[in-house]
Amino acid sequence: MPFPFELGVEPTTLLILALVAFTAGFIDAIAGGGGLLTIPALLTAGLPPHLVLGTNKLCATFGSATASYTFYRRQLFHPRQWRNALIATAIGAAIGAIIAHWLPAAWLNQMLPAVVFGCGLYLLFGKTPETHGQQDAPVAQGRQWPQGLGLGFYDGVAGPGTGAFWTVSTLLLYPMDLVRASGVARSMNFVSNAMALTVFIIAGQVAWLLGIAMGLALMAGAFFGARTAIRGGSKFIRPVFILVVLALTARLAWQHWF
Repeated sequence: MPFPFELGVEPTTLLILALVAFTAGFIDAIAGGGGLLTIPALLTAGLPPHLVLGTNKLCATFGSATASYTFYRRQLFHPRQWRNALIATAIGAAIGAIIAHWLPAAWLNQMLPAVVFGCGLYLLFGKTPETHGQQDAPVAQGRQWPQGLGLGFYDGVAGPGTGAFWTVSTLLLYPMDLVRASGVARSMNFVSNAMALTVFIIAGQVAWLLGIAMGLALMAGAFFGARTAIRGGSKFIRPVFILVVLALTARLAWQHWF
């Protein structure tokens, strides 16, 4: 399995990437979309695109595992209600990760900046649907299959913005409030991250030291970000953060397209 120093990533770069992950976790807890920062940061550090995807999945699994467990413990997510979505998400993520593994590196170098840039624009200008607040309303089972397969597949291939897409689509498809929709999003995000990570581990496309360091930093950032979110502040932080993401991905697009 590759390690960051074997790939020429110096300790200073490792520290910078850990700080980026801390920032991503902090922002994600306040405004969402923190994962949009880690992929372009890893690409900017010079890692091959397949290794970027695998390492990012390791990093993201730390954060999504913590968040999903929190929602489950507070009884804001009930796995039995979402069994079809859990299975569909796992299948979709596995297929997506396998396809991503076989995609040529040149294609990924050109695709990833475009995906991140598009997701950044969506999060900057998109609006969250109105919540319904019907906590005990039944959850339609049939809709979970296409939703889980589609978003799981996307998370396996690329991943930026998956949590936001889960939240928005859940609010649109089911009578549910925003808190419970977030619980669904974090839990499904964990399933797709873990499944895709398994595929990348088998393929040997994970920089373990780098991924673990960034994952721990992301968890720490999320802890402090949650405290900040309670006091408010997303109205300012969210647009500034997305603009930084757009600027960073524009640089990557210039580098790989022109």
